[in-house]
Amino acid sequence: MRCIARGCLPTRRKADAISMGLYHWSLVLVAVVALCLVLFGATHTAVSAAPDTFKDCDVCPEMVVIPAGQFVMGSPSYEEGRYDREGPQHPVMIGQPFAVGKYEIMFREWDACVADGGCDGYRPDDEGWGRGDRPVISVSWEHAQTYLGWLSRTTGTAYRLLSEAEWEYTARAGTTTPFHFGATIGTDQANYDGHYFTYGDGRKGVDRRKTVPVGSFPSNAFGLHDVHGNVWEWVEDCWNDSYAGAPGDGDAWTAGECGRRVIRGGSFDVTPKNVRAAYRGWGGTIGRDYDGGFRVARTLP
Repeated sequence: MRCIARGCLPTRRKADAISMGLYHWSLVLVAVVALCLVLFGATHTAVSAAPDTFKDCDVCPEMVVIPAGQFVMGSPSYEEGRYDREGPQHPVMIGQPFAVGKYEIMFREWDACVADGGCDGYRPDDEGWGRGDRPVISVSWEHAQTYLGWLSRTTGTAYRLLSEAEWEYTARAGTTTPFHFGATIGTDQANYDGHYFTYGDGRKGVDRRKTVPVGSFPSNAFGLHDVHGNVWEWVEDCWNDSYAGAPGDGDAWTAGECGRRVIRGGSFDVTPKNVRAAYRGWGGTIGRDYDGGFRVARTLP
């Protein structure tokens, strides 16, 4: 089971005095960080035109080195399509560079794991859309952990899922708009349901009704593809109904409802407001969906 805007909504809101106090203090911190960004510039905005990439083995995912930096996580109250669970906005400091998959994990990468005796031998259905360079789908959070275990054993390096903060930091790539390419979105920029729905001043487009090969659309400034749409991406964090009490150092939030984990990025099967950089939903750890996949990360030495 998962929770996104077209389905269920969070069941609880923290509205007691303590949470309100945290909320007001977070607004002050956001204002201070925003002022610093204007006066001095965020460290992560100096993005290289040619991102540093590497692969740890022939069948391993291509990784992009992400610089350390800071950003304001969550959405402002005035953002179109915003949900309360996207707040309160709060500053996050990413203290060290780390590496992230350039693309969502592909079927050919997952199939290499299975062929080598990993991933519990699970071979997910491709719905007849094809395998190869299309993102792997119908994988649960626990399935993702089996792939990470195989990849770590194969390379001798510890791979992991991104934290939710790392995911938003890398998706935004130095921007503050709903999408890394600006305030609107079109189906020539990402794979989502754009036949009936628009966002901002954007125009209607197409509803492809299936995944497309990774990298079909331009990357963001960090060199990452498909952070908006195509498939949902699992992250490490347990589900919490808001950011009240969330870590400010970029680490995964491992307290909360850990039978549910956060999903990010939207998919081919959702409306444009659900592929915003700030949008967040959840899925049960054993749940799997035909529009759900993941992206990997690893800590650098």
